[in-house]
Amino acid sequence: MINLSEEKIKIITKYWIRILEIKLGWIQDFDRLVVDYVIFFDYYLCHYLIQASEFFLLDAFRSSSKLLQIFYGHTKWVNSIDYSAFNDGQFICSGSEDETLRVWDVENNEQIQSFNGHFNNVDCVKFSPYHYYNNRCNVICSSSHDIHFWDFKHNKQLGIFNGHTDGIRGIEFSSFNGGRYLCSGSYDKTVRLWDVETSKTLHVFNGYDCVLCVGISPLQSNSNNDSNKSNSVGVIGGNGYTICSGSYDTTIRIWDIETTKQLNIFKGHKNFVMAVKYGPNESVNSGRTNTILSGSLDKSVRLWDIRSDQQIQVFNGHTAYILDVEYSPFVVNNIEVGDSSSVICSGSEDNTIRFWDIRLNKKELYVINGDSKEDNGIICLKFLQLKKNRKSINDRGYGINLCYGSGNGPIHIWG
Repeated sequence: MINLSEEKIKIITKYWIRILEIKLGWIQDFDRLVVDYVIFFDYYLCHYLIQASEFFLLDAFRSSSKLLQIFYGHTKWVNSIDYSAFNDGQFICSGSEDETLRVWDVENNEQIQSFNGHFNNVDCVKFSPYHYYNNRCNVICSSSHDIHFWDFKHNKQLGIFNGHTDGIRGIEFSSFNGGRYLCSGSYDKTVRLWDVETSKTLHVFNGYDCVLCVGISPLQSNSNNDSNKSNSVGVIGGNGYTICSGSYDTTIRIWDIETTKQLNIFKGHKNFVMAVKYGPNESVNSGRTNTILSGSLDKSVRLWDIRSDQQIQVFNGHTAYILDVEYSPFVVNNIEVGDSSSVICSGSEDNTIRFWDIRLNKKELYVINGDSKEDNGIICLKFLQLKKNRKSINDRGYGINLCYGSGNGPIHIWG
């Protein structure tokens, strides 16, 4: 059992109350909070605990981390991985160019499910927060030329979303409304927004080139919104929610979900944009709010300021294509700016994962080298915090794990 201080419990509870749109004073909403707390403690714990904690020092991770686990099964590129916890279990799902979706039991270090319903590369996989939130179903969403939903506990397909006319490179669930909305980006040069509850397309964003990656902006606080606009969490666009996408045309574009208008276009990359990630909106660490992180085949990682429409930093050091980027839960003590800085990381075909100080575009802080014989490139990344490795919520680096998918198929966990 994790021992949380009273102060941290209050912070986390306040955060969940905001997520659930609790209007204090109404007993039915209080009942709903209690029920959801019991049902979804494990789910939200595995997704939000890292953000709820204050920070983790990169130095601690760098000095103690090592290769912990390897999962064998895929025979080609692992394009995408995701992590979640259900009913005290810890699971990783993965999608590969071997046309399979696989599910792994982390604690027992074994594959527990494999789905072969796709007839093309499985380009992206995500655990569905919507199905768990509403039905307590253990469901994975995966994309190839269409979007599939799989109940991996009962080994069955639940449904398919059709609409795209070419391969779907990226999918992302909304952080609001219990993950009810899903966006997808495709080689057919469109981004689609779906209502998972009704299985309908809400809007198609058109207009430029093959889409390689997508993201939905993170949950926002009501207090930061214009009082003249609807600020009900979960109303599409009511809090200024946006979708971002990266493309063949080397640009990153941001779309307003409510108005469906294009808001920003970032130009700077010199080759395909392979990965885009929104920075967390709620963070005690400086330098992460209102930013987008991107990685490209031009071998650079770039940081963009949404408010000013400007590029903030360029990080160079990789010697081959960059295929994924992540905001890490780590910070470093930055002597030059007199404060702590957040840390980002990137995975590349050069078979390395590199960590960078978000406020300085200097040499990388730390490099993890993949297995020279087994990996053949770092294709995708995911931070997670495994229960069996977590000592306490006050750990500063210990218990944080990094999972990556490789070019030859093995999936590795460092921690």
